[in-house]
Amino acid sequence: MSPTGIMAIKEFDVAIAWQADHAYQAGARCTARVIRALGKVRETDTKLAQRMRAWKGLTLKDAMPLRVTGGLHHLALTRTDERLVPVYNEELTDQDAIDAIVVDMVAQHDAELVPWLDGPPQTNEAGRSASLMGGLLWLAQRVPPRLELFELGASAGVNTMLDRYRFSLGGTKVGPPTSVMQIAPEWRGVGAPPRPPSGFEIASVRGCDVAPIDLSDPDSALKLKAYVWPDAPERMARIDAAIQLALQDAPDVVLEDAADFAKAMFDEPQPAGTTRVMFHSIMWQYLPQAAQDAITAMFEQRGAIASRERPLAWVCLETDPATFRHELTVRCWAGEPGDGQPMKLAYAHPHGAWVEWIGV
Repeated sequence: MSPTGIMAIKEFDVAIAWQADHAYQAGARCTARVIRALGKVRETDTKLAQRMRAWKGLTLKDAMPLRVTGGLHHLALTRTDERLVPVYNEELTDQDAIDAIVVDMVAQHDAELVPWLDGPPQTNEAGRSASLMGGLLWLAQRVPPRLELFELGASAGVNTMLDRYRFSLGGTKVGPPTSVMQIAPEWRGVGAPPRPPSGFEIASVRGCDVAPIDLSDPDSALKLKAYVWPDAPERMARIDAAIQLALQDAPDVVLEDAADFAKAMFDEPQPAGTTRVMFHSIMWQYLPQAAQDAITAMFEQRGAIASRERPLAWVCLETDPATFRHELTVRCWAGEPGDGQPMKLAYAHPHGAWVEWIGV
């Protein structure tokens, strides 16, 4: 085997091991076992395995294992093949038996599973909005508290609806009390949680995605659910709550490239006394480097002309590539010395079960 082929196998093995460990540590033991079974799938002659072996790019960065587990979960949700249901219910835990089931399922449903490799997981998780809201409240204490929000990689727009959620963040409560979406993570860390200042208002929220999901379409909503780890019924409940809210009033999500959407955001006239905020969660890694560079450059350029009356901010919850910890970071430009410095405010559970606040 060529050195390139050996490196690809090693990288795949590392990705499988890390992704499985990550799921296990996040409480998704059943999903971890299915992920580990993909090592055996890779050795088969299926078209899925061929695609996996020929994968171009970083297997882990592209979340390739989670693309496949999404497809396998979809088979169970649609009752096309329910052999993994005992695994998801933790009635079957023997890894050899799970390996055999997954290998046989891939052989039987090869054609149905291959397209799941074509795009990244749509991990549209409302629980992550707890960290984002914490960042927005922290920001609103320092700039005009009337906020215009723009979300990159909004997927189905679950977090584009965060202005309709009720949050309980430590001792801070914000949002409509009677909302069907109640977000109450375990609040860890030091210091008091940020509180909404007088005049706090989310004036508007818009989002974009290159492949937006329509929550009002049952098939599309089911695909979104397939990416949810089956070990987490509370996440399924949040998706159902998001669907209910979307049916009442669809989130404002357009089909558009992130860089193009960001440019349009910057080009719009900004009212005085309003802070314009771009936010995103667990999507930056999927953007091409050129798009990341373009968006960053736009912020640097437009931030240079931001003012106290028209501030600009960037709020993100993303994975540190060195530690794989989910970190909440805020950057703000308001015409002051030191503008644009990243402020790390929190670490968070990948699906919002807890927030560890470290904000200053």
